[in-house]
Amino acid sequence: MRPKSKTIATWLAFLGGSFGLHRFYLHGLRDWAGWLHPWPTLVGLYGVRRMLEFGQDDRLSWVLVPILGLMLAGTMLTAIVYGLMPDEKWNARFNPHRRPSSSGWGAVIGVIGALMVGAVVLIATIAYSGQRYFETQVEEARKLSQ
Repeated sequence: MRPKSKTIATWLAFLGGSFGLHRFYLHGLRDWAGWLHPWPTLVGLYGVRRMLEFGQDDRLSWVLVPILGLMLAGTMLTAIVYGLMPDEKWNARFNPHRRPSSSGWGAVIGVIGALMVGAVVLIATIAYSGQRYFETQVEEARKLSQ
C-alpha cells in the first residue's frame, strides 16, 4: 500500500470532493461513503440545469440547488480539516506503518482555496435559500389577502 499524502487528499477534496475523489484516494474504490458523494452533487446540478432552463421561479430547482451548495461547502470543510490536521495525526491515521512525512505549503494553499470557495458557496446557498423562502411567504400572503 502506498503512503497517503495529506496534500493530495486536501486538493482532491477541494477540486473533486463533491464526487468523492478524496474518499476513493484514502479508502479505495470500495468505500461506500465515497459512492454516496456523487448523488447529491448530481441532483444539485440537475437543479441548476432546471433553473437555467425554466428560470428562477421553478420550485423544484429551489429545493435542488441548495443541495449542491451544501455538498460543495461540506467538501470544502473536509479539505480544510485534512489540510490543517497535524502531520503526526495524519501519519498515525493514514500511514501507520510508514516513515513519517511532512506536508509543506501545498496543503496550506489548498486550505486557503477551500476556505475562500467554501465561504462563498455557503453564503450564496444561505442567501439563495432565504430569498426563495421569503418569496414563497410573500406569495402565500398575497394569495390569502385576495
